[in-house]
This record gives sequence, C-alpha cells and structure tokens, in this order.
Amino acid sequence: MTEFLTVLLYIQIALSAACLYRIIIGPTIPDRMVGIDIFGILVVGICAIIAVQTEKSFILDIGIAWVILSFIGTLTLAKYLSGKKLNE
Repeated sequence: MTEFLTVLLYIQIALSAACLYRIIIGPTIPDRMVGIDIFGILVVGICAIIAVQTEKSFILDIGIAWVILSFIGTLTLAKYLSGKKLNE
C-alpha cells in the first residue's frame, strides 16, 4: 500500500511541475489562472497522500486552507475579468 501511495505522490509532483510550466508560460491570464486552479487541486491531493502515509490529520487542514484561498482567488479574477470592481 505504501509503495502505491509513493508512486501516486511522485505522479502528483510531476503533474504539479507541468502546471507550474503553464502558470509561468501561459499566454493569457485565464490560462495562468486555470493552471493555478489545477495546481491547487494537485496540492490538496499531495496533502491527502502525505496525511495518509504519515497518519497525521493536521496536514489535511493545510489542504483545506489552500482550497479556500484558491477559490477566493478564482472568484476575484472572474470578477476582475468581467469588468466589475471588487466591492460591487
């Protein structure tokens, strides 16, 4: 079981590197934001795998906080791209 989780962890890290490439190279702001969203999902997956391997549940709290911040960032960018001010 632990070997399987280790392989999954390496796959998640490799996919995170691909998302970082899209975030840095992305031609438009929406492309970069999609890369950031996917990167956030992968980070939560990495946190979950590490939490299962180490049997420490507080690592899941880090993943939950990351998801909340990513969601707020996505909403902020969507509002900005629609041409509205942040206080509307």
